[in-house]
Amino acid sequence: MALIKCPECQLQVSDKAITCPHCGYPLDTKVIKQQQRKTNKRKRLPNGFGTISELKNQNLRKPFRALVCVGKNFYGKPIYKSLKPETYFKTYNDAYAALLEYHKNPYDLDSDLTVEQLYEKWTDKYFESLSSPSSERTIKSAWNYCSAVYDMRAKDLRARHIKGCMEDGTYVVDGKGKHASPTTKTKIKSLFNLMLDYALEYELVDKNYARTFNLSDDVIKDVKEAKKDHIDFTDEEIKKLWDHLYDTDYVDVILIQCYSGWRPQELGLIELKNVDLENWFFIGGMKTDAGKDRLVPIHPRIRDLVKHRYQEAINLGSDYLINCTDTKTHRSSLKMTYDKYRHRFEKIVKKLELNPDHRAHDPRIQFSTMAKRDKVDEYALKYMMGHKINDITEATYTKRKPEWLMAEIMKIK
Repeated sequence: MALIKCPECQLQVSDKAITCPHCGYPLDTKVIKQQQRKTNKRKRLPNGFGTISELKNQNLRKPFRALVCVGKNFYGKPIYKSLKPETYFKTYNDAYAALLEYHKNPYDLDSDLTVEQLYEKWTDKYFESLSSPSSERTIKSAWNYCSAVYDMRAKDLRARHIKGCMEDGTYVVDGKGKHASPTTKTKIKSLFNLMLDYALEYELVDKNYARTFNLSDDVIKDVKEAKKDHIDFTDEEIKKLWDHLYDTDYVDVILIQCYSGWRPQELGLIELKNVDLENWFFIGGMKTDAGKDRLVPIHPRIRDLVKHRYQEAINLGSDYLINCTDTKTHRSSLKMTYDKYRHRFEKIVKKLELNPDHRAHDPRIQFSTMAKRDKVDEYALKYMMGHKINDITEATYTKRKPEWLMAEIMKIK
């Protein structure tokens, strides 16, 4: 071994070096090219798996096409079919991985998927995009009424079959067949709209028949009639809630909601780390950009209630402010979900003989009603409730301090 000078930095290096250890200058380009060829070498597919071809001379975002070998013809030559639901990929390795995944669980490439199989494939992907568990429950609830088409081939599905699910579909609850309500009919229609959009995108069907018809006027009318307006609480009902604060579980949670305006599900998602008992603020929210991570002052009337829940959460080892402690559950089940809150809310309404039309969202309506009554600033109310502010000056150029929000919420008596 001898020492030579690097042509770039003029420092001494070994004559066996591939690159200069000082500046990185390539000294043996032949070896470097060999290494690059070895690194860039594409993985070879096992025999009979399929083929990957690159479509050249075309301005394609996904130029690599994956084909699956499904057999051989009379002359012994392989028969190829496009991989579905996705055929084209950005890179060779992406296409390679997709072919390997297909062979782990092969399915019919002739688009003979049943409607149930299509539903499973679509929901696997669609549910990942949902931010709210209630949206997932809505889809699953509507799907329960569609059992008549579960075993049909997806490509044979027509508008009449979808309408049949809406009008005649039944779901067995407690041993009794239940027909879809007007609201559920709209959800069934929406389910097929989205699911068949997915199937059409991946060439699993030729047409989305769910979008070839509209909801009937009768269904729309029934939905409007069935929809109940949210209502606020009367003064007598609010007094009754305070009177039963210590003898009825979860009345305190309703009162916290009445004086803070959180949505039912948002209450259960407030984390202890976002509760400031020194300055009396909590942070939470969901659903919209305006609603996420919003700062809400803790009204003096509910500070003791929040403090009690805070200490209870610490004792339980929970990360969340509101917890379910009235049933024997695992620690992981302490979290207050929308359904759990709604169930407890309805029990309180029945026990205290409040208006039976009250729903779990009504304490939020109560907060807004009290704020309007006591002349809370319009923008302060929107900030606290997580509503979008369209005024550019207020939303973009005005910087409000937490003290301002506190002063405004204090107006509520």
